[in-house]
Amino acid sequence: MRVIDREGVDAALDFPALIAAIDDALRAEITLPVRHHHVVPRADGDATNLIMPAWHKNAGGFLGVKIVNVFPGNAVRALPSVMGTYVLMHGDTGAPLAVIDGTRLTLWRTAAASALAARYLAKPDASMHLMVGAGALAPFFIRAHRAVRPITRTIIWNKTRANAETLAAELSAQGIAVEVAEDLETAVREADIISTATLSTAPLVLGAWLKPGAHLDCVGAFSASMRETDDKAVQRARLFADVRASVLKEGGDFVQPIKAGLIPVTKIEADLFDLARGTVAFARQPSDITFYKSTGSAIFDLAAAALVAKGSQGAV
Repeated sequence: MRVIDREGVDAALDFPALIAAIDDALRAEITLPVRHHHVVPRADGDATNLIMPAWHKNAGGFLGVKIVNVFPGNAVRALPSVMGTYVLMHGDTGAPLAVIDGTRLTLWRTAAASALAARYLAKPDASMHLMVGAGALAPFFIRAHRAVRPITRTIIWNKTRANAETLAAELSAQGIAVEVAEDLETAVREADIISTATLSTAPLVLGAWLKPGAHLDCVGAFSASMRETDDKAVQRARLFADVRASVLKEGGDFVQPIKAGLIPVTKIEADLFDLARGTVAFARQPSDITFYKSTGSAIFDLAAAALVAKGSQGAV
């Protein structure tokens, strides 16, 4: 059994290949149990433990499980809020093949899944991308969306401006010109694609700010008690999920207005499985606002882990 660290993950992955692998996985025969979600009480804010298994149904595939811990209090320790480990096993024998840095894998696959959703849902000429949040996911989202849309302008907004400035400088040094937003409302009103990756429990992006044709990509609020958008956003937009059942259980941006009776469950038109398999036909009108809500899925991890294992030195 091999251990693949973050450098190994980075060396094995690129966004075009990973986006394609996730798209293929959504059409494959993969068993996807509902993930285990446990609250871990903490004095500095409750943490979350997630256990996410998945496996190929057919011979010659893989079985994998990711263990994720979300500790919001890690920010003050200069540590990532999300940490994880992925164990990849042989699908026919159960033999362990690799232990992979799950934290790094999560960053790659989350951004790639959102980019895949944007490929299906965002307008083809989307050129201005707003990143809300300057955490570990932000640079991955910026690169991933550039792999599927002709992004020429990237803006970052963060509650703590200094963090946005630091990230902008790092990306600019790598050849990606990034601006720091002075005002969130102004940036949202201009953006073609708005990605949010925060741990907010209250709305940041308001529906009244979304321009016709905008695509909203929200991945930060991962429990029913959290949200990054207000009621008007879901009322104005056409709604989509990564995995419908998971979002209806844990996606606060959709769960809260549904429970309040503001929108019906049927307002969620499709999830990524529907879009990838073509079971739901999506046709975008120029003025449509699309809203993709993601709470994560083990199928993305399995696709990414298999790609890492096959692409790293000593491939399985």
